Amino acid sequence: MDTRDFRWSNNQIRNQVEVLDGEKNPHIILSNATYLNTYLHQWVVANIWIYEDRIVYVGENLPENLKSCEVIDCQGQYLVPGYIEPHAHPYQLHNPLTLANYAGQFGTTALICDNLNFFLTLPTKVAFELLSEFKHIPSSMYWWCRFDGQTEFRNNDNIFNTEDIISWLHHESVLQGGELTAWPKLLNGDNQMLSWVQETKRLNKKIEGHFPGASERTLAKMMLIGADCDHEAMTGQEALTRLLQGYTVSLRQSSIRPDLDILLKELVSLGVQKFERFFFTLDGSHPYFYENGMTNELIKMAIGHGIPLIEAYHMASYNIARYYNMEHLHGSIATGRIANINILKSKDNPTPISVLAKGKWIKKDGKNTNVASSIDWDKFQLPPLDFKWVLHKDDLSLSTSVGIHLLNNVITKPFESSIDLNSDELSLEHDECFLTMVSQDGSWRINTIVKGFAQYVGGFSSSYSGTGDFLLIGKSKADMLMAFERMRTIGGGIVLAEDHQIVHEIPLPLKGIMSDLEMNLLIKKEKRMIELLKEKGYPYDDPAFTLLFFSATHLPFIRLTPSGLYDVKNNKVLVPPTQRVNYQIQ
Repeated sequence: MDTRDFRWSNNQIRNQVEVLDGEKNPHIILSNATYLNTYLHQWVVANIWIYEDRIVYVGENLPENLKSCEVIDCQGQYLVPGYIEPHAHPYQLHNPLTLANYAGQFGTTALICDNLNFFLTLPTKVAFELLSEFKHIPSSMYWWCRFDGQTEFRNNDNIFNTEDIISWLHHESVLQGGELTAWPKLLNGDNQMLSWVQETKRLNKKIEGHFPGASERTLAKMMLIGADCDHEAMTGQEALTRLLQGYTVSLRQSSIRPDLDILLKELVSLGVQKFERFFFTLDGSHPYFYENGMTNELIKMAIGHGIPLIEAYHMASYNIARYYNMEHLHGSIATGRIANINILKSKDNPTPISVLAKGKWIKKDGKNTNVASSIDWDKFQLPPLDFKWVLHKDDLSLSTSVGIHLLNNVITKPFESSIDLNSDELSLEHDECFLTMVSQDGSWRINTIVKGFAQYVGGFSSSYSGTGDFLLIGKSKADMLMAFERMRTIGGGIVLAEDHQIVHEIPLPLKGIMSDLEMNLLIKKEKRMIELLKEKGYPYDDPAFTLLFFSATHLPFIRLTPSGLYDVKNNKVLVPPTQRVNYQIQ
């Protein structure tokens, strides 16, 4: 019999049953444990037996023979289910492995992850092999299936084709379709995307929305089309409107939308008393935002706003597991569940002192005990970038005065620049910079002006972008080229240059998208980059999101995409790409 889709094999289940018969010993006993019983909404004292990666018993009894069994007396401590991040973007400078390792130290032992970068950069077969590799780490990793790339690819229909989409939807680790950043296409009659939604629903999987500012009528239409959840509410009333239209509501606290305080305060003031249809997300923030923790911090905020203690823990675990139809595996401390357990010093302090993930200690008595997993990234076609082409000064020349005005971290509007387009350096008396996008293969470029990014930056280059193409920003074309050349030399990354010197860099050796550094080190590097950019006039909080969303056509109003400088509202290319000649290394 083919057992690939079984969480445990027949033989494993027989062994688990033998533990209860006394024929085998549990590996771990958590004795005298005061644990959160999800179903009673109470704290209950019990002994918890763990065999390999599964909870095999919760109750009053202990095995007759405790030989070779690790017994932990949990007297005076409190146990809650491992937290779940339902909306992870696992490539935000970090990579899925380093994110999972870091999240586990704060009690988040399961992540439901965006597949977009793997979908865009890897053949489907290779991507699925990598997903299988993640099954061997202590954290539990699940995935979405994207239906669009949230930008204007010139070969979009070839990239997002039915064969690949359906393959992803049928994968056992994929729990949902979406997020639906291209939802206007659905409303405007895109039946191919609607068929993908229909297939997702037929498979009893979820559809995640992306509906910022949506009206009640739009939310109702998207519910009819198949959406189940949305994470874009920015006020309590918006969250309540989603709830009233039948949605499960994901309450967001991210680096560019730190809305949770407002959401919780206003939901309480609106009289909401039950929170079974709500849960938390960090919505793929960048590393610096996680310096003090992850889901544990959101639980703490909820408790601070008077959300009942048990409800707050459910919003980080059980509510998510039930929504995604995996309550039999996650979200509770009960017989049969995966042994993801957080041990707390006190009920109202959600930062765990010890963490079990799949029955393994990844944190114990405040110390990181995780045996770091490793992945051969080259094996999965994620090596450093290897440039077969060069960039020249002429590639930074401008032919249009139409530019992008950056209004906050990610929102833009078009503007008309009056600067000298033929200059090699721009004045430091204004905040306009040169902005260039160059394709991955070097075959085309787009040149424009960006206003509001930074007033004093010399040269800034990044392989980290929403499309995988390269961005150059700066006042000095010489410094921009220097930053780009350094980025090219290190195989991808983010590089800042000033006065013909490299000031700072974040290497991204995994396809130019992801770092291989552990999160603690990456946080320091990103924080230093933010500090330097702020010194040079960057007025916002998250420059990595600015880079990522320059191409994001699910946001207004003007974007830099592979199809050209793009007017989102009017669905129109304002400036097409310029084809490059004689750019390849001979």
